[in-house]
Order: sequence, then structure tokens, then C-alpha cells
Amino acid sequence: MTRHFTFRPSLLALTAGLGLISLASPAMADEADGKRLERIEQMMRQYEERLAAQEKRLAEQEARLKSQETELVALRSRTAAPQLAGSDPRTTREKLRDRVLAYTNGGSPEDPVLGSGSANAALATVRAGSGGYATALAGAMQVEPVTGNTPQRPVGEAPPPERKVEVTALPERVGVLTPRGKFVMTPSFEYVRSSSNRLVFRGVEIVPGIQLGVIEANDADRDSAVGAIGLRYGLTRRFEIEGRIPYVYRHDRVTTVAQRDETISRTIELDGQGAGDVEISARYQINEVRPGKPIFVANARYKPATGLGPYDVGYDEFGVAKELSTGSGFDAIEGGVTMLYPTDPAVIFASLSYLHNLPKDIDKEIGDAMIGRVEPGDSIGASLGFGLSLNPRFSVSFGYSHNYIFPTKTEIGSTWQESNSLQVGSILMGWSFRLTEKLTLSNNFQFGVTSDAPGMQAVFSLPVRF
Repeated sequence: MTRHFTFRPSLLALTAGLGLISLASPAMADEADGKRLERIEQMMRQYEERLAAQEKRLAEQEARLKSQETELVALRSRTAAPQLAGSDPRTTREKLRDRVLAYTNGGSPEDPVLGSGSANAALATVRAGSGGYATALAGAMQVEPVTGNTPQRPVGEAPPPERKVEVTALPERVGVLTPRGKFVMTPSFEYVRSSSNRLVFRGVEIVPGIQLGVIEANDADRDSAVGAIGLRYGLTRRFEIEGRIPYVYRHDRVTTVAQRDETISRTIELDGQGAGDVEISARYQINEVRPGKPIFVANARYKPATGLGPYDVGYDEFGVAKELSTGSGFDAIEGGVTMLYPTDPAVIFASLSYLHNLPKDIDKEIGDAMIGRVEPGDSIGASLGFGLSLNPRFSVSFGYSHNYIFPTKTEIGSTWQESNSLQVGSILMGWSFRLTEKLTLSNNFQFGVTSDAPGMQAVFSLPVRF
């Protein structure tokens, strides 16, 4: 059987195309591999450039961390704060690096050490691959809490200077000296209250309970007010002078009751006012101020008889004064030394003084008696106490003062009369409040504890510095 084949052009074209494709396949494969390698090389170069940039930034950040670590070590050595992790020998930079790497490897988003907020934002940057490791370290350094007693001021700032405590509530004429070239004006007001009750028997006692004579009872109340202006000036840093001008007002009320056949009562009221005795003082600091050592100050005071004296007032025919004196009537010189021992926050003070009254010839007839020469008794005074500063503006003081006054000798006619000696003891109390840097309010009290001392004395003063 004979078969016949018919030639078709489409089949021939398909066969030829398949042959051409088979011949061109190796060339196309070679071209694709070359492009793929070229793209890979380009990507590697880009990664290398990025890696180099990150390494550069990391080096800069590590240098900055070393500087911060040096400052942190210096700060902790000054403040004696505990180390960041106790006995862990690793440096701060290594510990921070471990924490950041732990977080990037799957750590908690709320790290208990680094906390949240800016630290977590920095760590998220690491995971995103932008900024990287150095940014995370920077964020961790900013928010890591530092334990220990760290200062509340910036690093390197000098601590504020300690304020000097000055105790100003000290008794009069017991205080610090005025600086060189400075004035201190002190207006003051002083009030003194004293009273006495005496029972005197003038007669003869025959047997106990039976008396022949006169019984007299005296009740005396004395009030005095003194307004004064004082001015101090520092000649040098260890020497100052002071002047004081007082104005005195006095009022006495004396009631006498005599009992004989009948009771006789008599009341006398006397007043007196005018300028008092002017005072001129000088003080010199003997030694330099040294820690733990007392300070000694020498005092000198001169008091001329500028006020109206007791023998200058008028008297009636019975020798009773018609008014009261405003001064002592005698010139006086006083010298002494004061010791101040600072022991923060207090100042211990002690003083010793001697007052000498200059004798004077009166040569005046009072009543029926001729008064000739009068020698007032001198006095020895001492005080001891302390001043305590409660804060830089307020201070208080406590102490005791005692004066022994020698008898006064008076020439009456052709005979000499001598009075009794006096013991004047007082409790000292005071306080001081600094209103401004130039103005201070002070108040001192004295309470008599002996029969010869005034009952109460109060002094209000307002020193003003210029």
C-alpha cells in the first residue's frame, strides 16, 4: 500500500523556530547570570558603604561614651555614691551595650533598667536598622536612673558658700566690733521698774512683844524711762569707738506709815526729766580670731557728770528733795575685758569690769546738815552666759550679771558717814531678729534676784548699719 505525504509550510516554520531557540538558549542564560552578578555586587557595595558609615558613627559614639564615663566616675568619686551595679567589674559602656543587644535579640519592650519612652524609641531604631547601635546607647545613657546620693545641681558647679552665722542677741557692751570705716547708729529705749517695802522700828523693846517707840513702814515704787541714741564707728578692724546720749524721765512714789498713838500716813511723789550722763566708750580686740580659740576684747568707758546730780536738785527746809536727779552727779571711769568663745551655733561670753567713781567736794548745806566731800563707792561687775543662733536671722541669749558696790563715804559736818555695800544680781535674757542686712531689732531683759537689784529692766534697740 502506497502512502503519500503532503508538505505543509506551517509545520516547517515551527520546526525551524524550535531549532533556532535551542541554538540561542546558552547565550541568553549567560547574559542573565552576568546581570544578576552585577546587581549582587552593587548591593554588596551599598551594604559595605552603609556598614562603614555605621562603624564611623559607632566610633564617634564610643568616644563620647568614654568621655561621659570619665565624668561619671569623677562625679561618683566626689559624692561617694555606690557603683552602678555593685561589684560588677564591667564598665558602664559594656553593661549598656549588653542591655541594648539583649533588647535587640528579643528583650522586653518595657526594660526595667532602661525604662520606656525615649529609650524604647532608640531601641526601636536599632530594630529598624537606621541609626543603629550608637543611637540606642545614646538613648540609654539619657534615661538610665543613677542611684546614690548624687547632687541636685549640674556637674562641675561649685557648692553654695556656707552662710556665716552671727549671734547678735548679746547683752549691752558684749558683742562683736564694728568693721573698719562703718557706722552703726543705735536708737534705744530702756525701762526700769523697782520697788521696795521696809519695816523700821525706832525705839526700845523691854521684853519680847512689848515695844516702846515708833514703827515706820516705807513703800517705794520707782519707774524710769531712758531714750538714747548711740553711735559706733570702726577705726580699724580691731578698734572701735562709741558715743551715747540719753534722755531720762523718772517718777518715784514713796509712802510712809508711822504708828505711835495714832497712825500717820504720808505720801510723796517726785518727778524728774532731762539729759542724762553722756557716755564715751572704746573697744579693742586683743587677739586674732582663730578656730577653737576665745576672742578677748578690752573695754574702756568714760561717763562725765552731764546730767542733773542728786546734790544739784532743790531741797526744802527739812532736807527733802523737790525733784529727782537725771544723772549720778559724779564722773566715772570703767575698764574691763570681755571674752567671746564661738562654738557653732552658740557664743559663750564672760566679762569682768571695774567702775571707779571720782570723789567730789559738794560743800552744800541741805536741811540742817553741811555736806562736804563725797566719795561714791566703786563697783566690780562680772557676767557669764551664752548667745544661741536659732537660724541666720534669729538668736537668743541667757546669762547672769552681778555687781558688788562698795560703801559710799560722805562728810557730814565734821564726821564721816558710811553707807552699806550693795549686792546687785540679775538674770539676763535677750533676743535679736535681723530685719534686713542693715537693720536689726534687739531686746534685752534683766530680772533682779537680790534685794538691792531693780525688779525688772527692759531695753529695746534698733541698730542700723551704714
